[in-house]
Amino acid sequence: MEPRAAQLRQRGGLGKEQEDQPCREGEPRSGSADRPGNNETHRGPDLVQWTRHMQAVKTQLLEQAQGQLTELLDRAMWEAVQSYPPQGGPMPSIPAGSLSKTREPSLGKRKVFIIRKSLLDELMEVQHFRTIYHMFIAGLCVFIISTLAIDLIDEGRLMLEFDLLIFNFGQLPLALMTWVPMFLSTLLVPYQTLRLWARPQAGGARMLRVALGCVLLAAHTAVLGILPVHVAVEYQLPPASRCVLVFEQVRFLMKSYSFLRETVPGTLGTGRGEGVRTPSFSSYLYFLFCPTLIYRETYPRTPNVRWNYVAKNFAQALGCVLYACFILGRLCVPVFANMSREPFSTRALVLSVMHATLPGIFMLLLIFFAFLHCWLNAFAEMLRFGDRMFYRDWWNSTSFSNYYRTWNVVVHDWLYSYVYQDALWLLGGRARGAAMLSVFLVSALVHEYIFCFVLGFFYPVMLVLFLVFGGLLNFTMHDQHTGPAWNVLMWTMLFLGQGILVSLYCQEWYARRHCPLTQVRNRDLHSTPHPGGHICPSQQPAPYMAQLNSHSQGLGAGLGVMGTQV
Repeated sequence: MEPRAAQLRQRGGLGKEQEDQPCREGEPRSGSADRPGNNETHRGPDLVQWTRHMQAVKTQLLEQAQGQLTELLDRAMWEAVQSYPPQGGPMPSIPAGSLSKTREPSLGKRKVFIIRKSLLDELMEVQHFRTIYHMFIAGLCVFIISTLAIDLIDEGRLMLEFDLLIFNFGQLPLALMTWVPMFLSTLLVPYQTLRLWARPQAGGARMLRVALGCVLLAAHTAVLGILPVHVAVEYQLPPASRCVLVFEQVRFLMKSYSFLRETVPGTLGTGRGEGVRTPSFSSYLYFLFCPTLIYRETYPRTPNVRWNYVAKNFAQALGCVLYACFILGRLCVPVFANMSREPFSTRALVLSVMHATLPGIFMLLLIFFAFLHCWLNAFAEMLRFGDRMFYRDWWNSTSFSNYYRTWNVVVHDWLYSYVYQDALWLLGGRARGAAMLSVFLVSALVHEYIFCFVLGFFYPVMLVLFLVFGGLLNFTMHDQHTGPAWNVLMWTMLFLGQGILVSLYCQEWYARRHCPLTQVRNRDLHSTPHPGGHICPSQQPAPYMAQLNSHSQGLGAGLGVMGTQV
């Protein structure tokens, strides 16, 4: 307390000196006004007085910065004291095997959570960025007006139809009912497994508990892996309802892994017969809902909840869903609905890709704004979660490596912490390229699984674009390229990549409905099947999808990848 009081007295004395200083500085100026001929003579003393004034300001700023830094360090020390183990409790242990394989300092980077706003919230405080936001709202209004005008001309009535929206969210209650056992399994199994392993046991009892915990985790993984797939296939869920299941499936798996990865090493690394303080159940429950995939026992929290901000973000997310439905209904369905019934041509394929670039990039921006900004910020505000950096300024990227790091920070932190760093540690900290390739492999497989789950068929366009061309662009368009031309090139790749994804997946979707796969019955087993996978009566004998696949592979070279993350 004494040093703190001395600092306050010192600041008070400095303030008094600054109050007296303008009077002393004003005296030469008044004297020079009385004697106009002495301006040159008094320039030297004025410069000296101004230099002294700036030095005093510098001293004051340094003292203020030092005071703020002292307060931050005091707060950090207080939090460290509060988290100190109780009397007689075990000290934090070193994970087993860490003495034999010591990580380099660069390999031990951990995610640090601090209170900060989302970047778009900060940019929206500027009038120019709010005007761009208003332009997107005006575009939605134009879509609504055009829909009403077409209905009035064709049907003679003013009515907005949401057939596409109703179709995509069909059987949503069934998807929500399936979510309940998935959530209960994630809530109970990982936490109870950790408590089971943390009990003080020795010898055979300890090994038995470890084996029982592994069985529980295997059952938990089976529930998350099999149940949503079975429900989606058995009841033929539409795409949006499948999105709910697959996103929650992947999210629960990633959160379960993060919780166990952060807590189990300290539990299994203790000596025999020693107990370990497990995290509280409330902290684990909070982690399951907060918008992060990295587990910590505590997070920085905001003081209160702004419910108007929550309602605004949910309303914006709903508006983005309606926006996406209008884009699909007006720009995609009329073009691709009958395309699979027409004879294949390279010209039609190229034109369809070019036509799909605009709706594709709109879908990319809507997914980013609806999920990474509105949805995550709404949950962060309700839970008073302080760290809102769910993304960074990916739109300013001049390389794809920077784009991958800044597009979805939530998923990037998980991949960096548990895939890249662990792979780099296993490889001895040398093969960074191999560790980065492992990240691309995991991310590409998960993306392709999500597309396959949502659409109901395997069509590896996303896998090829993400893993092959995305990987090449990541290593070729690196961070050393910083000119504006590279940002233009990055956006061009994104436009074309989105066009390829939207065009090929839409064509495959309608081809499987207009030209269903050949059904071979038991009595036709000895007959000769059709040479192509799809049969279209109005089509030429050459198989449509076989030609489409061969041409699409040639067009995919050098194009960007879709930015949709888990």
